[in-house]
Amino acid sequence: MKTRVFNTLLLILLLLKTAASIASPGLSFLFNGFHGASLHLDGSAEITRAGLLRLTQDLKEVQGHAFHPTPIDIEKISSFSTTFVFAVASGHSGLSGHGITFVLSPTTRLVGSLPSQYLGLTGRNNVVAVELDTVQNLDLNDINDNHVGVDIKSLISVKSTSAGYFTSQGSFKNLSLISGDPMQLWVDYDGIKKRLDVILAPVESAKPEIPLLSWQVNMSEFGFESVYVGFSSSTGSIPTSHYILGWSFSVDGVAEGIDFSRLPSLPGPKSRMLLIGLPVISASVVITVAVVVAVLVLYQRRKFAELFEDWELEYGPRRFSYRDLYVATKGFRERELIGAGGFGKVYRGVLRDGRGEVAIKRVSHESRQGMREFVAEIASVGRLRHRNIVPLLGYCRRKGELLLVYDYMSNGSLDNFLFNPNKPLLSWSQRFRIIKGVASGLLYLHEGWEQLVVHRDVKSSNVLLDGEMNGRLGDFGLARLYDHGTAPHTTHIVGTLGYLAPELAKTGRATTATDVYAFGVFLLEVACARRPIDPRASPTDLSLFDWVLDHWRRGVGVEAVDPRFEGDYAAEEVELVLKLGLLCAHAVAVARPSMRQVVQFLDRDVEMPELAPDFMNVGMSGLDHCMGFDEYFMSYATTSSNQGFLHSSVAESLLSVGR
Repeated sequence: MKTRVFNTLLLILLLLKTAASIASPGLSFLFNGFHGASLHLDGSAEITRAGLLRLTQDLKEVQGHAFHPTPIDIEKISSFSTTFVFAVASGHSGLSGHGITFVLSPTTRLVGSLPSQYLGLTGRNNVVAVELDTVQNLDLNDINDNHVGVDIKSLISVKSTSAGYFTSQGSFKNLSLISGDPMQLWVDYDGIKKRLDVILAPVESAKPEIPLLSWQVNMSEFGFESVYVGFSSSTGSIPTSHYILGWSFSVDGVAEGIDFSRLPSLPGPKSRMLLIGLPVISASVVITVAVVVAVLVLYQRRKFAELFEDWELEYGPRRFSYRDLYVATKGFRERELIGAGGFGKVYRGVLRDGRGEVAIKRVSHESRQGMREFVAEIASVGRLRHRNIVPLLGYCRRKGELLLVYDYMSNGSLDNFLFNPNKPLLSWSQRFRIIKGVASGLLYLHEGWEQLVVHRDVKSSNVLLDGEMNGRLGDFGLARLYDHGTAPHTTHIVGTLGYLAPELAKTGRATTATDVYAFGVFLLEVACARRPIDPRASPTDLSLFDWVLDHWRRGVGVEAVDPRFEGDYAAEEVELVLKLGLLCAHAVAVARPSMRQVVQFLDRDVEMPELAPDFMNVGMSGLDHCMGFDEYFMSYATTSSNQGFLHSSVAESLLSVGR
């Protein structure tokens, strides 16, 4: 009898335990380092020998994902709590890859994710994430290049704020996510209050009481039956290592504290071998060696001598040593030469400090009073961050030359693909994507940055292609910076013949309108695969602008497109690009659209106006034979979809010229 009762009680206990485990789909774990951790890894993610979870290696265009293999029944849990220690290590001063996200995803396979601006997620992701973003992406409405955000089924954050934490007194302390220092993040979801709290702090600090971010959200409404928790990261064009040192997670409870004493150490700087001199055999040998060494030292100093003035100290992080650039290019060997022209020569190099491949441009310069301002602008341009702009990493000044260091673009310049018969033919869809990318980059320069940047040398040879054939505007050696709302200064006329706006010869002022003019010529060049000025053509076909305009007037505009397409192109897009090229390259500066309007035309957000034949009479030859010009402007200015394109006062001034 006793045995039967005991067995019955035991059975009841087992049933209660089983029922409790089913009702509570809980998950709790703690990793003080990741030795022996069973995680689902893909991409470049790996567990290092030291026990670090490294999401991305110090390489360009890589991504990594790491998920705990056990799913969570998100509809049944009331809360979850997690904390982890992370670090972002980049060899580029002030630059890094695209950051880290803590992710709740219905799957561990993020199909279609990119190793660039989406932090290893897809552009149309179906995840909930807390992002530690170190690149400002204007397409995603990022507030800056150092922020924490909450993403709900979109990479456009529902709420974001600059990285930092609140002290117990309530004051805010900034943190730099790319400092390389370990930091700790807490993410707590309260299913009762339907609130998600995010807290950031330096490592080994007490958890701040005031959340950095809070967002009201009901996880059970997202349609997820279950989710996996983990991390995602990507580098883009800047080699960066993203590390997770420790991770704690708990469902329906508080995540257990991380033991900092057991966390693995981050990799330190590489040690350098020091060579010891030869043993002394005799006094004569010592003297001989000393003389030889002295001569070599003097030779090396002269060989690697640089120009350096006290005022350059403030630009130290942007300055490279000539020795490093010399070694990177193997002594500027001809085999490393990747481009040459009137501007100088461009070499491929590999920096020893782990920054990876770079392109180094050598341009001659003479000592002049404006050099300080020129270097200041180079240092400022180095802070530009946009997916369609080649990052300018820094400079070096030596004797009679200036060396500019850029991020290396593996597919070289666009003009090679347009005019080199040994290169593969770029399809129309590739060219149209490149055009839209360069337009987006120019819009960022003109309106999207803290200062207005006039590029002054927009052309196909300065558009570089990355590994995914995305167009990136480069070569900022001639760029000029102005505060928004100020008038540009008169400067020496610089640029490339065929891309120079007519008003430059008269005013000497480079403006956004002169950039738009060069972009218009660039549009025609890409669509037609013809040089802006072709010395081999007949006198009537010498100018690409006039050649396309002649086709347009004869009603056969699309026939000007690159004949190698053999009809395989989108006729509406070709027509749009040719019309926009003619409008942007108009001889009258105020007749040109702004880059914002150009982007709207290319995205079809605003309908491109029809070009009256008489309007284009004001072409490369100036303002002669302007019949019909006033009629065009009067009709165009009254079109509701183009309000704001041309002020009435400007139109009146142009109309008076036409008369």
